Amino acid sequence: MSQRRWLHIQVGFQETPNFQFLISSPEAWKPSVVIITMKKTDSKKMKVEIEGSSGFCFGVRNAVDKAEDILRSGEKLYCLGDIVHNGQEIARLEALGLITIDSQQFRNLKNCKVLLRAHGEPPSTYQYARENNIELIDATCPIVLNLQKKIKKSYQEPTSDKQVVIFGKSTHPEVISLVGQTENKAIVVENISDLTVIDFSKSISLYAQTTMDTRKFKGLADELHLRNINQKGIKVTQSICGAVSGRESKLIEFAKKKDVLIFVGGKKSSNGKMLFGICLAANKHSYYISSAEELNPAWISNSEQVGVCGATSTPIWLLERVAKQIQQIG
Repeated sequence: MSQRRWLHIQVGFQETPNFQFLISSPEAWKPSVVIITMKKTDSKKMKVEIEGSSGFCFGVRNAVDKAEDILRSGEKLYCLGDIVHNGQEIARLEALGLITIDSQQFRNLKNCKVLLRAHGEPPSTYQYARENNIELIDATCPIVLNLQKKIKKSYQEPTSDKQVVIFGKSTHPEVISLVGQTENKAIVVENISDLTVIDFSKSISLYAQTTMDTRKFKGLADELHLRNINQKGIKVTQSICGAVSGRESKLIEFAKKKDVLIFVGGKKSSNGKMLFGICLAANKHSYYISSAEELNPAWISNSEQVGVCGATSTPIWLLERVAKQIQQIG
């Protein structure tokens, strides 16, 4: 019986076929079995980039800074509602001592210090604080404060033939603060299908939650004008934050240049979900995560350009952690 001989051939390849045969035996030796292993000889290093406008907006940064200053002084501090819609950042601040409470718990407090987050609060919150010796650390975003004043002024105009309409999510804390400026009489709409609740025989003042999609707001305003068959006045106020609307176009441009896009946002972040939708429309290889642990290596395999971006409520330290994890995977 003849002896079985083995020849090992190693084949290297690049992005374009470039095979190199490295024969590990004398040329005259004739094998009966050939084993070929494929070895990549020229792999390009993955580039991971964090989109430049990502990270906290001014309002969120201001609220977090105020909380950190008080906590580092050793004082006890409550926060009415989640200071930011990002679980990782909340956990970090609670580790420093921040106590997050809901509206019911707030109503049981007296003689203490409470932080109001960037989303703002309705007038009833300020009234309760005055009556119960609660010191409010007001971190309401200046843009939200300005919008509250505009809505209140519109509501208090001396005419009964008028409706205040707010484009937003009825359960969002900012919208609750805005509706509170109208003694809870403002009409909240989230989609064009919600316009059936509007009385088109009355004039309309339309506003938007500051973190909503500008394209959807325009579409809703256009639809209002189309349905206004009674020719009653419709006043549209563009109240979406420039930090949000400006980020939309930057994210679209950024997403189109990447093989894969990783969007980092809190599970409760409506702004994050809105911005992610814009990214997904620009790049179908976009994925939403809330932490580095949720990364799936399969998403970024064989990718050369990976982008990382986030919501206005996503801290830069979390984006950097995700980028580092991607580099380690790659």
